[in-house]
Formats: sequence, C-alpha cells, structure tokens
Amino acid sequence: MNNENYAALVALDWGDTEHAFVTQVGDSSAEKGTIPATAESLHGWLEQLHKRTEGGQVALALEGGKSAVLHALLEHPWLVIYPVHPSTSERFRTAFTPSGAKDDVPDAVVLLDILAHHRDQLRPLKLDSPQTRKLAALVTARRRAIDHKTKLTNELTSALKSYYPQALDLCGRDLATALALDFLTRWPELRSLKAARPATVQAFYTAHNSRRLIVIEERLALIAAARALTQDRAVIDPTVLQVKLLVEMLRALQKNVALIEEEIAVAFDAHPEAELYRELPGAGPATAPRLLVAFGTDRSRYPDASSIQKFAGIAPVKVKSGRQLWIHWRWNAPKFLRQTFVEWAGQSVPKCAWAKAYYSQLRAAGKQHQAALRALAFKWIRVLWRCWQDRIPYNEARYIASLHQRKSPLAARLAAA
Repeated sequence: MNNENYAALVALDWGDTEHAFVTQVGDSSAEKGTIPATAESLHGWLEQLHKRTEGGQVALALEGGKSAVLHALLEHPWLVIYPVHPSTSERFRTAFTPSGAKDDVPDAVVLLDILAHHRDQLRPLKLDSPQTRKLAALVTARRRAIDHKTKLTNELTSALKSYYPQALDLCGRDLATALALDFLTRWPELRSLKAARPATVQAFYTAHNSRRLIVIEERLALIAAARALTQDRAVIDPTVLQVKLLVEMLRALQKNVALIEEEIAVAFDAHPEAELYRELPGAGPATAPRLLVAFGTDRSRYPDASSIQKFAGIAPVKVKSGRQLWIHWRWNAPKFLRQTFVEWAGQSVPKCAWAKAYYSQLRAAGKQHQAALRALAFKWIRVLWRCWQDRIPYNEARYIASLHQRKSPLAARLAAA
C-alpha cells in the first residue's frame, strides 16, 4: 500500500449503531473492527490511533454525504479526510462482489483500497471559512424549513378540500400567511363562519391589510351563498382538529423561518465577500446569500467556470458511443445548489436586459421554460465565476460593452430590442 506522507491509512464506514473501520499503520497488516457509534467511543479510538502513529498525519477515507461523524473527525487536525462519492465506492464493491452483498467491514476495505491505490483521484476535504460555513448552514436550514412549510400547506389544502373547500378561496393563495392562519383559527368550519356577522368578517380582512372593497364584497357574497360540502360530523370533527394542528405547526414554522432569515441577513452583511453578490440582478435577501455559499471563498475549489457548472449539475452530460451522441442533464448533482442557480436565473430575467434577451432568444428557438433557465444559469455562472475569481462585483454596463466588443449575437439582439 502507498503510505507515503502518512503514518497510517484508515477507512471508516459510519453507521447509526456502530462504525466499521480498517486501519493500515505503516507496513503492518490491516486491522479490521467496529466501534460503537457514540461520541466517546469514536474520540477514544481516534486518540489511540494518534498515540500509535506518534502524532503523524493520517489519511482517512469515508463516504461523502451528510455524515454526522464528520464533525467529530474535524476535531482532530492531524486527520486528512478524503471523502469518497457513494457511487464510486458502490461501483468498486459491485466489481468484486457481483452478488450485490453488502457488509460494513468489507465496505471499509473497499474504501481503504480506493484510498491506497487511487488517492490521486480523490480530493482531500478542505473547509471553507467559518463565516461561509455558518452562512451555508443557515441557508440550508431555511430551505428545509420552506420545504417543510410546503408539505404542511399541502396537507392543510387536502384537509380543507375534504370538508371546507370555501376556505381556500377565502384565505388567499398562501395558507401560511397570518391572514389564512388567523382565519382558520377563528372560523375552522363553514358553520362557525356563516354564524359570523358580515361586518365582523369585513373587519377581520381590514385588520389583516386586505382592504380592497370589491374583494371583500366578493368574499362576503361567497360566504352568504356557501353550502357545506358534508354535514357528517364523523368527517368534520376529526378534520377540524387536524386543521387546528396544522395551523399551529405552520404558525410556529413561520415564526422560526423569520428568525433564520434575520440570522442570514446578519451573517451575510458581516461576510467579507458579500459585496460580490449583493447587487446581482434579481438576487434578493434569500438568493444572494445562497450564491455566496455556492462559490465560497476557496478559489482553488473551482479552477475554471466549467468545474462549478459540472458540479452544480448545470452543464449537460455528453455520452458518445460510435456515431451516437446522447446529451442529458446530470443526475448526480447537489439538488439545492442546482436550484440556487436555476432559480436565480429566473429571477434575473425581468431585472437584467441581456438575460431577458437571451431567455427570449431561447424560447423563440423552441426551448422549454426550464431548459431555457438552465441555459441562462450556465451563462450566468461563467460571468459570476469571473467576478468571483477577480473579486470584482458584477457590472452590467461593462458586461454589455464586452458583448458588443466581441460582436456577440446577443449584443445585436439587445441593440434591436
């Protein structure tokens, strides 16, 4: 095994109840074993390994992903961590175990083999700045909370359709707003709503900044003409309780999303590279921090624009066999990162002249909406990568001038527009 520069090579296959490991210290034979998946056992095992290697650097391979054990490993600076993509280790495993059998210790052996013989194809883990990692954790927490909100509002919509469909028109499009949550708290079923005086309902809407008289009159007319979908209390009573539960969950979620967004704003403003993203077209308080996190501060991570285009899943994949060429999008890509670039591309269209012209050009050529946004995101990444490398904020006038200088077809389209 190739142990140059390292006192030992280690592979760790982490699990919920126990971690499997294979250790190669110097020229000794490989040692296999397991340890309980507790903080005490893991740190104790690492400290013993550190003592055995007399403080030397140790290379450690483990499957990449959201591994809780990674935080513990980072507490030991003498470890050089090599994340291995799960699909890579799976292909190695199936190459030597065609039956598809899987066991934690043999999986660790596969990881050690990759580390020993293919380390030049791996990239050691390099942490970004603390400010960037904090911001990354915050924007991820916000995304998860928004996804959870979407799930809860879908459940609430389904529940209301089963006994109280009129509420969907009376609460507005977003069931997570204060108006909708307060409405359902006060009138959780049609019977209680029809018992309310029209003046009371009108006062409720006015107090929630819904003051358009024509809208209020339409809603009052809807209430007056409304008929219950069902009178069956065996359906209504349990569903009312479910609606109350969902309303309270959404209320708490909205409150905490607001707190997360406040923390994001503070962390973004304090970040030394925030100016590169603050004024990007269409990048508001939610998207600008996500773009900062997408690039980070380690300029060696993406040596060229294509590297981040590929990693984010924006660049298409070309599969060529003989005379056949198949182009498709990347299946294995960080979903949230890809969403960040595609969503920003869409937000930039009404705010950026060349982005609007480019999107219109693609649509006129027959591209579907999402395909056009991915193509625009591909172009935007090249622009932003250059700004990121040079540490110079994006300047639209300068970019459009460069389009004219290069006699880009897009410049001609802009001039015609």
